Amino acid sequence: GIVGGGVAGVTAALVLGDLGFHVTLFERRESLIGGPPFCHLHAGGNLYREISDDQCVTLLRQSIEFAQLYPFIVDRRPTLVTVPATDEGDPEALLPRLRLLRSEYERLVADDPANGVLGPPADYFTLYDRKTMAALAEKPLPGYPKTSDDWMIPPSRSIDLEKLKFPVLLVREYGLNLFRLAGGATIALRSMENVALRLGTKVTDVWESEKGYTLSCDDGTRCEVDYLINAAGFRTGEIDDMLGLCEKRMVEFKAAYTSRWARREGFWPEMIFHGRRGTPQGMGQFTPYPEGYVQLHGMTKDITLFEHGLVASGEGSSQPKLDEKFLRMIEEGWPRTLVEKRTRRAIAFLARFVPPFAEAEVGGPPLYGAQQIPGEDPTLRVAEVAFPRPRYARCEIVKVSSVTDMVEAIVNDLAAEGLCDIDEPIAPMPKSLTSLEEKAIAEEARRIAIARGYPAAMADIVVTR
Repeated sequence: GIVGGGVAGVTAALVLGDLGFHVTLFERRESLIGGPPFCHLHAGGNLYREISDDQCVTLLRQSIEFAQLYPFIVDRRPTLVTVPATDEGDPEALLPRLRLLRSEYERLVADDPANGVLGPPADYFTLYDRKTMAALAEKPLPGYPKTSDDWMIPPSRSIDLEKLKFPVLLVREYGLNLFRLAGGATIALRSMENVALRLGTKVTDVWESEKGYTLSCDDGTRCEVDYLINAAGFRTGEIDDMLGLCEKRMVEFKAAYTSRWARREGFWPEMIFHGRRGTPQGMGQFTPYPEGYVQLHGMTKDITLFEHGLVASGEGSSQPKLDEKFLRMIEEGWPRTLVEKRTRRAIAFLARFVPPFAEAEVGGPPLYGAQQIPGEDPTLRVAEVAFPRPRYARCEIVKVSSVTDMVEAIVNDLAAEGLCDIDEPIAPMPKSLTSLEEKAIAEEARRIAIARGYPAAMADIVVTR
């Protein structure tokens, strides 16, 4: 039994179903892969200056495995990482970590050429000084980007170079499309005879039984399972509370914004403008989609973050208590005035560095949700799963790529409980995913995006080759 149909629950259902388990997946929403938005394959964690090198190396390995698991959601365009002139950071300080990550990527590819999902290791990152960017700005837009320089031409023509420190870095951290994951996973799980999808079903109580666990649902049904996987996302603590477990964790409400820059030209990389999180100069993130749509993050309390949006669990409960206004936004959506205000604020925030972007408009509703962070460190970016009692797995992912280690640990625990034999390593991709057709994925992804009120183009990837 799996509670929660986000990335953790879906991945567990796909892998365990592929191994022959009879799986029931409970998801309170009407479709899979909701919750906090993700858009970036953190193949090295270069968005986060504050995390350790060890976390970055782990994110690199996990991201490679994630891209092998879900290749159809990877948008193969690089990421431009910059340090603003007003930031206290030094771009040169990023280089030792990048060299470490490139060396680790070289090692992984040498061990297995199939790990080369980010392209040649020598191209993992490229440095650009101001003179080179100014020269690139004079070049015509390429029809299709084949080199790092091709990717740099559009931003070089639009970024205010006076606002940046140099060098800037182009890194092979690719994009991810959550609607394509929702579409592909839905098709795959529905094709598996031993997987039951219980969409629109809320688990209201859980207790231990002689066989394992009993789940009670809001439709009056009960389900007996041998093994319980808690993949309830920011509501993970609610399941813990039902079982009498008390664990420390945090929950953070966050949002990204949908804009449309109708006159955007060429193929753009994702762009990161570093800044100290939570300050008015927090990190800015510009994530391109087809047809001029751009997803925006601004790591300030007026844009992506929210005042009182980060809360911790208290005495006697594992579930942090989000303010009721955030719960209403998660369940019912946002007031139009708030969408307009915060999206326009995000556009202005990124236009400080890309002046032509100031003409962008609101492109649709924000992507939003609450993210769980196990423990008491809000900067934690690498976490997978815990096993607080027999036959019970609590998924604790912070970044989606961690699901590969998570599901491997769950399979090992199932074996330790005597519920399966492990004769060989888990396949990089379940059989149900290998048979997916591109046309079916694209159609289902666009259907899900439209049903949730987003532009259909947000379900497409920029790079299709």
